[in-house]
Amino acid sequence: MSSRTLRSNTIAGFLFISPWLIGFLFLTLWPMIQSLYYSFTDFSLLEAPKWIGLRNFEEIAQDRFFYNSLRVTFTFVVTSVPLRLIFALLVAMLLNHKIRGISFYRTIIYFPSLIGGSIAVAVLWKNIFGINGFINHIVPLFGIGAKNWIGTPGTALGTLVTLSVWQFGSAMIIFLAGLKQIPNELYEAAAVDGAGRLRRFFSVTLPMLSPVIFFNLIMGVISSFQTFTAAFVVTNGGPLNSTEMYALYLYQKAFATLHMGYASALAWILLAIVAAATTLNFVASKYWVFYENEAGGKS
Repeated sequence: MSSRTLRSNTIAGFLFISPWLIGFLFLTLWPMIQSLYYSFTDFSLLEAPKWIGLRNFEEIAQDRFFYNSLRVTFTFVVTSVPLRLIFALLVAMLLNHKIRGISFYRTIIYFPSLIGGSIAVAVLWKNIFGINGFINHIVPLFGIGAKNWIGTPGTALGTLVTLSVWQFGSAMIIFLAGLKQIPNELYEAAAVDGAGRLRRFFSVTLPMLSPVIFFNLIMGVISSFQTFTAAFVVTNGGPLNSTEMYALYLYQKAFATLHMGYASALAWILLAIVAAATTLNFVASKYWVFYENEAGGKS
């Protein structure tokens, strides 16, 4: 290939990726650089930022509301992510059977995930779990007394976890695609060896599906740490700060009290936390995630 042709291909390539590249540089990278600078300043949006060094981070280290938001967020993550993955996998296995109208069932079950992050759904969820909501008309049938699920500190976070689990559609679709890639020969060989359904699930399905589980785990952890809409609309951090997620606390600092420098420092701490959690998952993955190498074995 001549240098002229190579240069032409290079220019064409940059032209094709230029919309994404421009968006990344001006809508992602530059705001991140600005945020990093603001994290070392006293900035209220109304006045020019003033350099204060590490003072924002020192104040955060003594902020009890910061630690409360961390506790709430970590509780939400370690509760909602496993439940959503388990529920998504169970539904995917049910939808992996060849029955009449299966495409319709898959569409209906996936549909809530298309609107799950909207304001409308959050408002609907608030009404469902309210004192006069649908849940309080159902729980008496099971001997449970009606209560204000959203207004009670012990149950408010549980309503947000339930909403997160209800939005299982995306993970379910990915699980379903992974299940279809598992060769039937493996199940047949396990059945010949006398393995029952439960044994085949743990010895064949889970190991073969581990890369997909790992992908859904990473995406679920990252998205859960950034949960905002549900906490803002359904509970607004209450009652008694029992649902004040980290992203909600960051928003309140940035736009309610106009402490933009403080909020920028919180944002970078969140980035470090998510990066650490992701790194930890990648390190741990070598003990339970199995990949097929090019030779057909396991690595």
